[in-house]
Amino acid sequence: MRNIKRLAASEFKCGKNKIWLDPNEINEISNANSRQNIRRLIKNGLIIRKPQAVHSRDRVRKNMIARRKGRHTGHGKRKGTANARMPLKIIWIRRTRVLRRLLKRYRDDKKIDKHLYHTLYLKCKGNVFKNKRVLMEHIHKKKAENARTKMLTDQAEARRNKVKEARKRRDERQTTKRQEVLKVYAKEDEVEQK
Repeated sequence: MRNIKRLAASEFKCGKNKIWLDPNEINEISNANSRQNIRRLIKNGLIIRKPQAVHSRDRVRKNMIARRKGRHTGHGKRKGTANARMPLKIIWIRRTRVLRRLLKRYRDDKKIDKHLYHTLYLKCKGNVFKNKRVLMEHIHKKKAENARTKMLTDQAEARRNKVKEARKRRDERQTTKRQEVLKVYAKEDEVEQK
């Protein structure tokens, strides 16, 4: 019978434990001594391959759903270190990618110029911003600061120009006055000489 099981397993391409021999037809089965006979018995249904045992994943799925909600993840369920469970490097990579993506988008949308982009890029690399919100707040603050300094410089420039223009006008007035006075003196001299 062992030989028959071995041959049947070879035919079915499975293990010997998966072979079922009909207990009512043992005599007929035991007479089979060749692969051809085994094939005939398989065709007649006296030798059958047992179905695959059920290996349900239902419990696993339920557990996974619970874990997504945060169940079964307390101190008692943990085996590795925090870094082994969620590496700091992965967290860093994700954060850096988010920040760099934001910077790139802002630069493409002309919200920041290339100089500010470069300084912020290096700051991101230097671990200055812990998340996207902080970076955005910093950008808004920086832009407001830049706008304020630009406004102040423009005002100072305008004031300087205004003063310069006033000085120029005053100088012109003084030169014209001087010329008029000189003309008057020249006339008086002419009168005296006559």
